[in-house]
Formats: sequence, structure tokens, C-alpha cells
Amino acid sequence: MKARISLRLLCLFVLTGASGNIATATDIYLRINQIGYRPQDLKSAMAFSSAPVPESFDLVEQGTGKVVYHGKSKPVTGVHWGQFENHAELDFSSVKSPGNYILSIGGSKSSPFHITADAYRELPDQLLEFMRQQRCGYNPFLDVVCHPFDSRTAYGPMTNGTYLDARGGWHDAGDLLKYLLTSGNATAQMLLAHKLSPQCSQDHVNALGQPGTNGIPDVLDEARWGLEWMLKLHPAPDQLFHQVADDRDHCGFRLPQNEIADFGWGKGSFRVVYFADGKPQGLQQYKSDSTGVANLAGRYAAAMALAYQTWKHDPQHAAFAERCLQAGIEVYALGHAQEGVQQGNSYSAPYRYAETTWADDMEWGAAELYRVTGKKSYLTDAKRYAKLIQSESWMGQEQTGHYQYYPFMNIGHFALYDLADKEFKKVLAGYYRDGIERCLRTGQKNPYRIGVPFIWCSNNLTTALATQILLYERMTGDMRYHSFMSAQRDWLLGRNPWGTSMFTGIPANGVFPHDVHLQTTKLTGRPIRGGLVDGPVYNRIFKTLKGVSITEPDPLAPFQDELAVYHDSIHDYSTNEPTMDGTASAILLWALLN
Repeated sequence: MKARISLRLLCLFVLTGASGNIATATDIYLRINQIGYRPQDLKSAMAFSSAPVPESFDLVEQGTGKVVYHGKSKPVTGVHWGQFENHAELDFSSVKSPGNYILSIGGSKSSPFHITADAYRELPDQLLEFMRQQRCGYNPFLDVVCHPFDSRTAYGPMTNGTYLDARGGWHDAGDLLKYLLTSGNATAQMLLAHKLSPQCSQDHVNALGQPGTNGIPDVLDEARWGLEWMLKLHPAPDQLFHQVADDRDHCGFRLPQNEIADFGWGKGSFRVVYFADGKPQGLQQYKSDSTGVANLAGRYAAAMALAYQTWKHDPQHAAFAERCLQAGIEVYALGHAQEGVQQGNSYSAPYRYAETTWADDMEWGAAELYRVTGKKSYLTDAKRYAKLIQSESWMGQEQTGHYQYYPFMNIGHFALYDLADKEFKKVLAGYYRDGIERCLRTGQKNPYRIGVPFIWCSNNLTTALATQILLYERMTGDMRYHSFMSAQRDWLLGRNPWGTSMFTGIPANGVFPHDVHLQTTKLTGRPIRGGLVDGPVYNRIFKTLKGVSITEPDPLAPFQDELAVYHDSIHDYSTNEPTMDGTASAILLWALLN
């Protein structure tokens, strides 16, 4: 099996050959956080083998070869991954001196990594590179204008086919659809990232995403790109649109400016935009299970209220801030009147964003609107919605529907926390703690202590779990879950069975997804940095999805498990497709870590 590993992976895995009962460099594999660690971080790597792992390891200074720490490996018992029965944690948290290091165990060595206070400083800006590449309308990555005919309406109060200006926003993932469902969340999370960590992003580009400065942190430029599109989807106080295009988009690889999809007005012409009426929708046999609009409305209101908080004191942007606040108030009222979910729409395929929760979103929107208006009814609403949703989520479940519990963590509890009285603070913290505890139990079932089910977009869940723990720490000061958070963080950066970062192009000198399911990179041959790929899925999911495959032989075959698989292959959209909303959520995660 090892002979099938690519040369790129050989550089990281350091494969050699075995003898005796204790594993040697022949079959010991090391997995680290490839970005590195900050001095104050918990620092842990994973060693695994088909034979028992040696009892000790060394941390070696790169260049000099000096051993700076000699530690005991800690066997992880009772669990395995694939063909490997023996796993051990290598903890070197006590090492706080900045520098470049290599881990060594049984003659096997890790790739070099850093300990530095700036380990994560560049990550938010690097992830924003992917967000800009997803832009619709003017796309700075391609330096073109795409989809100038967006859009013509379906459903809603106007005649079907009425033109509505829905240009802008972001392409959702490897396809070219646009969803308020994901874009509203992405916009709100980027605004929250800036609010909680104002220095998380630098100023490298202008508002169009072109190189140069405009005096505005790039994370706010990107959030405003989303806000401007969201405002277009709310053309009247009682109107909200929620999706541009549908699976008719899936008609072959092309660059966005060379659109060939036909939505009824000719190839490359107008695309459909769906009105949010809170009812089941679908222009052919597959209908959504929509029951309301509150999921969209709550996140929309949260984003607009956060926008108001961001720009209200800026004379140049105060009018924009007021416009956002008014839109947030109006759309929140739509959600209050139509409690329930507006799901994504499909056309001739069974897949869609099938969200079923909405109270968490309304809690977030109500809390942020109360913060900026002081209107007590919003606070009353927020508490009611908090009690309705409690700790309901994917956490602790082995299987859920696709995007069923979106947006994968309830930021509403965090937003409400500092507005609540002492007793209700305990209730909100308890909701977060319940979810984290369920994930802890899940994490005991695998050697990496990953607390998420390996459903489609598992990396988004891992990001959400780490974020919820960090927000819980901010709320309560309780650090009991910090090592658990660190395991989720490090999984995303290479401490996983495949030894790969889950972000395209990060780190530049490491192992990361190359052959991703993304049209622009495939057709231009140009890599893009910062996209969070979907991540591992249950093997049973991979085997049943339509149109998913890999090119054999699989270079990662030795590290696959009967439980979950990951493939660095453009043909596997279930594990190797980068998503706009997952990347935006990761921006919030790294902002919190910074």
C-alpha cells in the first residue's frame, strides 16, 4: 500500500521499513499542526503505527539538531483508525521558546514547524483571498464581470420572470449558485470577527478586491460585498429573495464569465431568483420542505445590525449604516411573522440545503437589534427564541440532513449573553456546555478526539465546534474544554490521518488540498489560497452520492478508514470542494484565536 503514496506525501510522511515489536521509522507516521503553535498554546502531535509506538520522543531544534525537549508518548487506547491500531499523543506544551523545530520518534521525523506568537496572524487575510475569488459580478481573481443578467423572479408577488437586480454576492462553492441562506451567515460571521478582533485583518486590497489599500480592513470590504447583495434581495419592506440559480447550473465546468447554463431565457442569459415566501418550492419534482422565513430573516437581521454597529460613527458610511439597520428591522419582522425555515431549492436533483432550525437565527437577530435599538421587545424575543432552541444541534448525533442544523453553531447564545441577567447567563452557558459535552463523548470514539459526525461538510462542523468552545470561554472564563478545542483546530491544519491541511494553499510549504473541486482553479491552472474544503465523510456517504468518484490509485489509501474517507481529488465534491460559508466561518475562528 505504501508504494502507492505520492512523492508529495512521501516528503511529509517520512516512510522507511519495520523490525521488532516496537515500531521504527519504517512505519511510524507523524501528524502535526503544520502552521505551528504559539508559545502559550497546548502543543500536541500524533504518532501512529501498525506496531506499538516508542515510549519517548524528542523535540529537535531545526538547523542545530539540538534536543530541546525529551518527552513521553501517551498511548491512545481503545480506538484505532484504519489499519493502524497504535496511536500516541506527543505533548510538548511546556516548550514555549520561539523557534523552528522537528519532532522525532523511533527514527521518524516530522516536517519542520514553528513556535511563534504570530502563528495564526496571517490566516484571516489568507482565507479572504478565497472569498474574493468567489465573488460574483466583478471578480478580482479573474478580473472580469460575470453574470451581468442576474436575475428574473420565480414565486413572489410580482409576475414570474420580472427582472430583479441580483448582481453581486458570492458563488457558493465549486458551483456558481448564490444563496442568502449561506451568504447571510458568512457576512454576519465576518462582521463579528472584526468586532471581536479588530486587528484580525489588514488592508491589502480595495473595495473591489484589487491590490491596493483603501483604509478599510479587508474583512470589512468583504463583508460589505455581502451586505450590498443582501440589500438587493430586499427590494421592498415586505419582500425578501433568497436564491439565485439552481441545479441547472451543474451543466459542466466553465469560467463564470462564460456562462452556458439555461434557466429558460437562453444559454448564458438571465438566471432565476427565488422569492422567500415560506412555502415549499421547486420548479420540477423536488420540492423543499419550507415552513417560513425566520432562519433567513434572523441571520439577515444579525448581519445588518452588526453592519450598523460597525459604521454608525463613520461620517462617510453613516447613511449606509442606517440603511442596513432599517433593512434588518424590516426583514426581522418578516421572520417574526413567518416563523419556520426557508430551505434551498433544487430543480432536477435531490440535493438542497435542507435547514430545519430557525429559532437560533432569530435569537441572534433579536439580540443584535436590541443592542442597537434598546427596544425591549427584541430582548424578550431573544430570550424566548433561546429557550426554544436550547442546545438543539448536530452535536452528539451520528447523522443529520445536509445543512439541517445550519449554521452549525448558535451564535445567538453568545450575542445574548452580555445582555442577559445573571441567572439567564447561566442558562445560556449551559446550552453551549451541553453541546460541547456531547461532542466530547463523540471524540472519545476516535484517536484524534474529533467531536463531529463525518457527514457532508464535516470541516464546517469542526470549525463550529472549536468556535463554540472559544466563545464559551469568553462568556464564562471556563477553560476546561481548551485542549478539546485545540484538537479540533489542529485537525484542520494537518493533525489528521491524511496529514493534510484542510485549506487550499496553506501552509505554502506544507501538504494541503491541490486537486480541489473548483472550476476557476481547474480551468485557469492558477491556485487559490484559503478555501476550506468539505472534509472527510462517512465511507457510506461517499459510496452513495451521485456523480462522486476518485481517480485510482488513491494515494491516501493507507490512511482511509471504514468510518471516514478524504480524497484530494477534483472528482470528489463531497470531501474536496471548498465552500464560501465554511471559509467565512473559519475566518471567525482564526480571529478568535488571534
